Amino acid sequence: MKGPLFYSKILLFGEYGIIKDSKGLSIPYNFFKGALKWDKNPSEMARRSNGRLQAFAEYLKELQAQGESASFDMKALERDIAAGMYFDSSIPQGYGIGSSGALVAAIYDRYAQDKITVLENLTRDKLLRLKEIFGKMESFFHGKSSGLDPLNSYLSLPILINSKDNIESTSIPSQGSMGKGAVFLLDSGMSGETAPMVQIFMEKMKQEGFRSMVRDQFIKHTDACVEDFLNGNIKSLFGNLKQLSNVVFDHFKPMIPAKFHQLWKQGIETNDYYLKLCGSGGGGYILGFTEDLDRAKEALKGHRLEVVYNF
Repeated sequence: MKGPLFYSKILLFGEYGIIKDSKGLSIPYNFFKGALKWDKNPSEMARRSNGRLQAFAEYLKELQAQGESASFDMKALERDIAAGMYFDSSIPQGYGIGSSGALVAAIYDRYAQDKITVLENLTRDKLLRLKEIFGKMESFFHGKSSGLDPLNSYLSLPILINSKDNIESTSIPSQGSMGKGAVFLLDSGMSGETAPMVQIFMEKMKQEGFRSMVRDQFIKHTDACVEDFLNGNIKSLFGNLKQLSNVVFDHFKPMIPAKFHQLWKQGIETNDYYLKLCGSGGGGYILGFTEDLDRAKEALKGHRLEVVYNF
């Protein structure tokens, strides 16, 4: 038996910035996916996932008791978990592409009562309500969650974040199959944890100099990148990407795995590609943008590039 599929997501722009009200743009990434499943002979992975779901169900019960979330059919959820239900997922954990978000979306979809569905008219209020519910649910995995990853996975639509209280589903320019430009993922070969990275960011935000850098440089270039990407201004986009990549390299070093420092710098110096964080960083995937994919592949020989989007 198997439930519907929920996909991974990529936050193209807005990592860290959206905590401080920058714009953001998140897109579904259908290469990785997950679904709720039952097996007669569960594997070790299935048993581990089932144990995790048990703990998650307890957490949801507490949330519900406090009136903090949606209401769930807890009887059905507990019965299914007791029958061995697990989340079968190809989404790598700790890679910044929404593994827990897909699980949260799947549980909400199956067990929430009075749920907001994808088929209804998704007003801003409904989107914010969903985001709030998902944020509370996903906090079980991260300590604190914006709720955007599950929202993206649940809706399977690109989401434009204008500010904390202003989000909308959007469309992105259709891909250019003949174009040489691309957005790609670079595997760092190690998983990262969200909570410690966010902790480092929050500590740095206590310094006035860092706060003004975030406001005057990081958020400025992030917002410009979102606008350029949505409007198809490729030339301007790459100018802003270079600036953004530079700012991240100078001020977010702890979030960039050490073995990628040189490659990061090389991209900025040669203009063959520009790297940026994918999610909170610290490991997992790194996002890359290039105007010439062949040139980027040559410059990044020895690394596997997964193309996400073609210009």
